[in-house]
Formats: sequence, C-alpha cells, structure tokens
Amino acid sequence: MSTRPISRAVTVVTMTALLATAGCATTAAGTPSELVPDPPAGEVVGTGTVLDDGSGAQLCLGGVAESHPPQCSGLPLAGWDWSARTDAERASGSTWGSYAVQGDFDGTTIAVTAEPVPLALYDALPLPDPTGGVPGTADDATLRTVEERVRDTLGDTVLASGAYDGRLWVTVVWDDGTLQRAADAEFGDDVVVVQSALRPIGES
Repeated sequence: MSTRPISRAVTVVTMTALLATAGCATTAAGTPSELVPDPPAGEVVGTGTVLDDGSGAQLCLGGVAESHPPQCSGLPLAGWDWSARTDAERASGSTWGSYAVQGDFDGTTIAVTAEPVPLALYDALPLPDPTGGVPGTADDATLRTVEERVRDTLGDTVLASGAYDGRLWVTVVWDDGTLQRAADAEFGDDVVVVQSALRPIGES
C-alpha cells in the first residue's frame, strides 16, 4: 500500500432514498440496472467506521450499532493494514476505528491507496450546498411519498435520507449523476438532492 498523504475531502449531509422505475432489470442487490452509477474515474475519500470482525476490513459509511464491539456493514477494503493502526480498538475478536479512507472504488470495493487518517485528526471541508440556500417548494406529505419510493428502489445503496426545507436530501454510497438525473426525471427538478458519501479527491 502506498503512503502518500491523504487529501482533505468534504463532509457529507447524511440523508437517504430515491426513485422508482418499474419493469426494468435489477442488479443482484435489487437495484435497477439503469440506476447503477459508473465507478469514479479517480480516487475517492470516505469517512466512517472501519470494522473487521475477522472476515476482513470494511468501511461503514452509514449507521453503526453502538454495541461493544460495534456492528455495521460497509464496503470491503483491499490493502487495509491493521498493524499500522495503533489507535484501533479491539474486543471479542473484532478490530475497529474511525478513519478517513482514500482509495480507488470499483463499485464494490475500495482499494486503499494512502495512509488512513483518524477522524479525530481529519480536517474535512463542508459540502457545498447545491440549492444556494434557497428553500424548495415540496410539502412534507409529498416528500414522505418520494422517500418511500426511493428507498424501495435503491435499497442498501441509500445510507440516509430526510426532508428538509422543501426537498428530500438523500445520501448514497456513490453517484456520478445517474441517480440525480433519474430523480429529476421521476419527481421533477429540485425535489430530491442526491449526495455521495464517497467524495472525489480534490473536490471542494
């Protein structure tokens, strides 16, 4: 694993859900194939809990059960090395810690390309607001319906979601614009805001 410094990435507004497309082919995970974004062309950064219960390290971008040890599911990490992680915690056969992880994402696995940074030492940049701070116009009842349809369609791809200021904000693992365009086509412009938990290196 290379050890070039990790660059700062943006924090993510975590919220979830997206889109219903009837009658189309689905992936093994149940997501319509038309709604599977292409992997990023360059390296990305993701922040969260890295957990290894003995079956390999994974980066949990979503919720983590506050047990001891914690429990979560996430993206497999290729090239992760616990021997260099002196800040990691261990209990009951599990090892874990909170990190910013940089690497290449192929749509399933992150191949680690830089030394992880403990989140306590990580200086993340805020994610730009694509709305410009202008409130949306959708009512809560509409947004609840939209959220249900999005979650039903995307399943585990959705990390979090919620209605705020007249829009549904959705955080997914990764979107290259595919999911945002689909949401706009299905629900209209400026109803759903899709954001990626994995951020391209250098994005501000």
